Order: sequence, then structure tokens, then C-alpha cells
Amino acid sequence: MILCVVSLTLFTLSCREAGSGPITTVRGAVTVVTMPVRYLGALISTPFSSLGNVFANLTADQETLSELRAENEELTSRNAQLEEAEQTAERLQDLLDLQSTYNLESTAANVIASSTDSWSSTVTIDKGTTSGLAVGMPVCDSSGVIGQISECGATSSVVRLITDEGSSVSAMIQSSRAQGMLEGSADGTLRLSLVRTDQTVEVGDLVVTSGLGGVYPKGLPLGRVTNIERTSGSLYYSITVRSLSSTDSFEEVIVITSLTQSQQATSDDYAEADAQDTADQTTGSGTDTQNNSDNASDESDGQTDSSEG
Repeated sequence: MILCVVSLTLFTLSCREAGSGPITTVRGAVTVVTMPVRYLGALISTPFSSLGNVFANLTADQETLSELRAENEELTSRNAQLEEAEQTAERLQDLLDLQSTYNLESTAANVIASSTDSWSSTVTIDKGTTSGLAVGMPVCDSSGVIGQISECGATSSVVRLITDEGSSVSAMIQSSRAQGMLEGSADGTLRLSLVRTDQTVEVGDLVVTSGLGGVYPKGLPLGRVTNIERTSGSLYYSITVRSLSSTDSFEEVIVITSLTQSQQATSDDYAEADAQDTADQTTGSGTDTQNNSDNASDESDGQTDSSEG
């Protein structure tokens, strides 16, 4: 009783000191003095506490262990489901961002199968004519264009990927606006053809849809330039392009159902493409004229040699 009265008295006086006073000073000094002892006690008690936990685990009955295993399996399963849901949400958000950025009129679909042979690069989606889809409609994932519908059934459609050997897309270099044609190949390599050697092209340039032909919206990403070759005497570069999308990651896609006026190629775009064709023809004609001149010169030299002989 005496100790309780003393304790209450000291507690009351300590509260009245408001953080400063003799009792607070004494308490701080006692704490400093006893701190090493407290650390030592904690170090000594930790092994015994661990041994107690081990002993408790060893002596747990089979029912308790079974409950713990079941709880662990349930938590592991729930964690996997949450991670999958998070990744799906991120992919869907990326699709929404693409749709919003380019103002696409589209419908979403899921990839349910991929090509089973080595002669074609296609995927199958779970929507068809009953959802308003049709052959020729472009298909995108969150990175950009992946292909267009080549076959369309009632509830499913086949999408020919841009890496397919039979695929070709009107494209251009985004930075220099150089026009070309992006074509697939048997080995899955993308090649950008018909780009003149007097155009500016650099490794790392982004290749986008040009909008020519009215199939693909203008400006959608296709890939990046990885290699540029220029053959002596050739009018065009040999350009290799790496697709921004990977066929292994196709799960959700969007199908572009119609194009707005702003997504179609303008008259200036067509005029620029025509100017490029005209330049190609002019260059080709100039080359032929030079060759004919050289041949005529050779014939004249031959006749001169014959006269001298």
C-alpha cells in the first residue's frame, strides 16, 4: 500500500511537471543507466524465445498443422489472383489510353488462339460479325497496330498480323514523313520498302501508319527502325523494323470499327506520295537516259575502231 501511494504521488507530480522538473530528470537518468541492462536482457531472452517458438511448432498437433497448410495455400491462391487481376487491369488501362489518345472508334476483344502452323502469323479473337466486325478492320494492342481481320465468322475472327508474309501496311517515318510500305516476311521480320535514299532515316526512328488507302488510322505506331542498308546504285533503302508488340503478349485487343475524318490521310498526304512516285520515275528515267547515252558512246567508239582498222 505504501509503494502504491508513493507511485501515485510520483506519477501525479510528474504529470504536473509538463516535461521538465526533478522527477523527470531522475527518470531520464535512471533510463540512461538501465539501458545497457535492458539491451543485455533482450539479447539473452531472444534465443530462449526462438526455442520456445520452435518447441511450440514441434508440439503442434496434426490438426493445427493441417489448418496452417490450408490457410497458406488459400493465401497463396488469393495472392496469385490479385496479381493476375492487377496485370489485367494495367493492360486494359493501356488499351483505354491508346483508344483515348487516338480517339478510336473501336470494340474490345480477347485473343483466344494463335496460328498453329509455321506458314502464317495469325491470332483468333472472340468476336465476329454479330459484334459488328468485318474483314479488313484494323486491330491494335496497347502498343499499337498488330494486324487486320482476314476472316470473320459469327462469333470469332482471324487477325492476320503485320509480321505475316502476306501483310503490307502503308507506313511512314514519323520524324521525316518519308513514305513507304511495311511488309511482313516468312521469318517474321518487318521490312520497310520504297523509301528513297534521298530521304532521312535513322536507326530508332518510329514507324507509323500513313493513312493512305483508308484502312488504318493515320499516325498509329507500328515499330522502330533497327537496321538501314543502302546498296550502291539502288534508289531505295533496305530498312528492317522491329514491331512494338510481341505475339506472346496478346491477350486483349481493340478492333477499329470506323475511321473519323481526322484519322484519314489528307489530300496533302496523297500529293506527297504522288510527288515521291514522280521523283522515283524521274530518277529511273534519268538513269535509263544515261545508260542509253553510254551505250551510244560505246557503239560510236566501236565504229571508230573499225574504221581505223
